[in-house]
Amino acid sequence: MATTHTGGTAARHRTHHTAPDLHATGVLILLAGAFLPIMDFFITNVALPSIDTSLHASPSSLQLVIAGYGVAYAALLVLGGRLGDRYGRHRLFLVALVGFVLASLACGLAPGVGVLITARIVQGATAALLVPQVLATFHHALDGERKARALALYGATSGIAAVVGQLVGGLLVGADIAGTSWRPIFLVNVPIGLVVLLVAARIVPATRSEHPVGIDLPGTVLFAATLVALLVPLTEGHALGWPWWVWLLLAVAVVLGAATYGVEKRAERRGEVPLLPPSLLRLPSMSRGLAMVLAFSIGFGAFMFVFALTVQNGLHADALHGGLAILPMALLFFAGSVLAPRLISRFGRAAMAAGAVVQLAGLAWLVAVLVTSRPQAGLWAMAAPLALAGAGQSMLFAGLFRSVLADVPAHLGGIGSGVLITLQQSGLALGVATLGTLYLALAPHGIPHAFAAVEYAQMGIVAALAIGTAALPRFTRAADVPVIEG
Repeated sequence: MATTHTGGTAARHRTHHTAPDLHATGVLILLAGAFLPIMDFFITNVALPSIDTSLHASPSSLQLVIAGYGVAYAALLVLGGRLGDRYGRHRLFLVALVGFVLASLACGLAPGVGVLITARIVQGATAALLVPQVLATFHHALDGERKARALALYGATSGIAAVVGQLVGGLLVGADIAGTSWRPIFLVNVPIGLVVLLVAARIVPATRSEHPVGIDLPGTVLFAATLVALLVPLTEGHALGWPWWVWLLLAVAVVLGAATYGVEKRAERRGEVPLLPPSLLRLPSMSRGLAMVLAFSIGFGAFMFVFALTVQNGLHADALHGGLAILPMALLFFAGSVLAPRLISRFGRAAMAAGAVVQLAGLAWLVAVLVTSRPQAGLWAMAAPLALAGAGQSMLFAGLFRSVLADVPAHLGGIGSGVLITLQQSGLALGVATLGTLYLALAPHGIPHAFAAVEYAQMGIVAALAIGTAALPRFTRAADVPVIEG
């Protein structure tokens, strides 16, 4: 049940949760646990043509392989944070990891596209229970600079997992291990997940809330229904010719969204802590940062989806080269993520704005290469613009993750981190459903120009983010943590 938290209660929460020490190895193993679910949203992108050939999947089914995972992931993330607060983050991390490994095994052995989509939904649901425990554990078991560094590393891990996912996916599909084609992209989670499970069980400390709030069943159901009603018609609409029920579902999504807000607002007025507390969303760092995380994720999710299809279907590269094509972005994203915490601490929001401008330049250069050089455009011609885009977005990405949780109280860390990743994952799925659908609609008329149309939209998003960084928290050099202005 929800209660009003006083400063003394917050202090007791911090004392309780910082007692078990989280060592550097524990931070790394938690990051590894978060890496797998985030990677699995993207690892399927380069495998889509192979899945199509193997299982005879329709374009809308291929989108559901990705978006179905994303919808389940996004719909249950906040609930995952809430359950971790109540039943213990260490325990839920281990249980969810077991479920994720089993769902990955089912994906790898799926005999048809229907089974694959179902297993992907289960995989997304278990990922939603797993990932919030990482951020919440950092929020409760670390303080000061150690916490700021861990949060920055989580942001870096999220972005690196995305680009590495497509790289590893291409390598595994291209290797065609024992004639298994795309299946190892899911089966690889099994041994890695088991190693993380065994190590985490021994070295990660148990944390939980002393006064966990109740499970907000009405809010959870309404929020999940809103996401499904929004993303399913956007994903399926184009392939089905936009029938009447698609438009009806989109209208229902608006009604459900309004109902969700009303239910959550009334629950908070009763003294409860709802799934999505309106007061938490009104905190300066949350209200400003979450909008930017959502916009960034829409563009990023769409880019990774359409780039993989463009390289394979437009430039006629195989899955191996399709995965390798993203390597320059992965390398510069990693390098930028290492430097980002120090640069943001020194230059603050200016570093984030500069990163957005660099990313914008890289995307514009990439579009020019693909539109003007095709079909002669090769991997080397795309390497420099991809590297530029990766370097820029790493700075923006790391700063956004540090900003959002800047003024969230420690005892609401599980809920705050769940909201953050929910918006990130919703944006990724929404990017595939909207800009991905735009790409599929335009691709028959020319793949490079379809890619360019999507990237013009993403460039508009990045330009808006460059301007929007002025509204984010400023970072003090001495404390290395953000403070809110205004």
